[in-house]
Amino acid sequence: MSLNTAHADHGVLIHAGECIILFSDNVNVEFYGNDTAEFKGTKNGRMYLTTHRLIYNSKSNSDPMRSFSFPFIALEDVTVEQPMFSANFIKGKVRAQPNGNFIGEVKFKLTFKSGGAIEFGTAMLKAAHLASRHNAGGSPPPYTPPSGPWYAAPPPAYQPPAQGYYGWVPPYTAFPDQPPPNSVFVSDNPPPYPGVTGAAYPPGAGFSGAATDAKAAEAAQSAYYDPNRPQTAYVPPPYDQPPTYQESTSKKEN
Repeated sequence: MSLNTAHADHGVLIHAGECIILFSDNVNVEFYGNDTAEFKGTKNGRMYLTTHRLIYNSKSNSDPMRSFSFPFIALEDVTVEQPMFSANFIKGKVRAQPNGNFIGEVKFKLTFKSGGAIEFGTAMLKAAHLASRHNAGGSPPPYTPPSGPWYAAPPPAYQPPAQGYYGWVPPYTAFPDQPPPNSVFVSDNPPPYPGVTGAAYPPGAGFSGAATDAKAAEAAQSAYYDPNRPQTAYVPPPYDQPPTYQESTSKKEN
C-alpha cells in the first residue's frame, strides 16, 4: 500500500493505537509484477504483524526500500505455500493506495529464514479477517504520511494482550521475541484504516482486546479459509477498487 513510510530512526514507525502482534527478525521479501525501482532484488529484514497491517523494515540502510506497509484492506490472493523441496512461504498481492509512493499493485513472496511461515501466515490471515468485519465500505482514502513528531512507543504497542483478541490467541510461542529496544516508534496519527479491534484509539491507549463487538466475536469463531484447501486462504476485498494516482490527482485539482 505504501512505500518507505513505516520506518523512523532505524526502527519501525506505527500509528497511535496500533499494536505489534508478532515479530520476526529474519525474513526475505521478493516483489514482482511492478517496475518501481525500489521493488527490485531480494530484500532481507524484519517483519511485523500488527493489529492493522503487515510491515517490512529493511536491515540495510543502503537499500532504496527502507520499509513497506501491507494494510489488511489492500491485501488480495494471500496463500501459505508448503513446497516439497524448499522452504515454506507466504505469497499474495497488495494494491497501492493513492499517494502511497507507488502505483497499481505488486505481488510479494515472504520466506521466513528462521521458520514459522505457516504460523505467521495463518495469524496474518486471521487478523485480516477480524479487521474486515469493521469495514464501512467505499474506497480507502489517499495515504497521508505521519506528520510527526514521533517518539518511542510505550510497551502496550509491542506487548500484545496475552488473552488475544475476541477469543483468538496469536501463536506467541512460535514468535516469542519482541522488537529490539529503542526500535519501535509511534506517531500521533491514528490508523487510516480499521484493525482487528475496529476504529483507532487515542494516542498511547494501545489495544486491550476487551472491546465487545458482536461481529468481531462472531468472526473469531468462523472459518476464514476453505477447509478442503487448508493452505489457501481468501482475504475478501473489503473496499471497492481504489482510484488510480491520476484519478486522485485530477480530483484534487478540480
